[in-house]
Amino acid sequence: MRFACLALDHDDTVVMSSPEIHYPSFVEAMRVLRPERANMGFDEFISYSCAPGMHAFLSEVLALDEREMRIEQEIWRKYTLARTPDAYAGFAALFARFRAQGGYICVVSHSEREIIERHYWELFGFLPDMIFGWEQPEPRRKPHPYPLEETMRRLRLRAEEILLVDDLTPGFVMAAACGVPSAYAGWSHTAPAVGAQVRPHATYAFDTVAELAAFLDCAEA
Repeated sequence: MRFACLALDHDDTVVMSSPEIHYPSFVEAMRVLRPERANMGFDEFISYSCAPGMHAFLSEVLALDEREMRIEQEIWRKYTLARTPDAYAGFAALFARFRAQGGYICVVSHSEREIIERHYWELFGFLPDMIFGWEQPEPRRKPHPYPLEETMRRLRLRAEEILLVDDLTPGFVMAAACGVPSAYAGWSHTAPAVGAQVRPHATYAFDTVAELAAFLDCAEA
C-alpha cells in the first residue's frame, strides 16, 4: 500500500455539503435576516467561507448579532438534521478497496462527529477509525496539528504513511506542520471559486476521485 491511512476532510471533500446543505440553508437564513443578501451566488458564498471564514463572514461582514447568529444556526441545523448530502462518485468503491487492504480511514473536519458518523453509516456502511470534528476544543481542531499528531500516536504511524485529503487551506497547513503529504480535492464544488488559491498548498492534486483512487492503487479493475 502506498499509504496506511487516509485523513480526510468531510464537507466538500467526501460529501457535497455546500451545494446541498450549507448554501441553501444560508440562502434561507438570509431571506429572514438580510433579504438584500439572499441572492448571493454560490461561488461568492464559497469565497467568503474560505476567507475570512464562515464565522467571521457572519459576524463581521454581515454583522449578525447574537440573536441573529442563533437563528442562522437553527436554520443550518434544520438542514443538517433533515438531509444527508450525496457522496462524490467513487468514494464508496475507493473506501471498500482501501479498507480491504488494511488501510485506516480517519476524518479531520469542522463538521460535528455526530453528523460525520451518520453520513458515513448511511452512505458507506461503516464508521471511520478516528474522527476529529468540531466537538474538539479549538486547539485540537485543524489547522492545529493535534488531529494528525494523535492519529500517528494512536495508530503508530509515521508521517509519510498518512495522506491528508482536503479542499481548503487549513487542512494543508495542518499537514505541512506535521510533515504529512497532502492531496487537493479538485473535484470539490468549492474548486471553481477558490481552487487556484488552494491547490498550490497541497503536495498532490487530483481532479477526480478516480485519479485519487488510481494514485492509492485502489482503482477498479
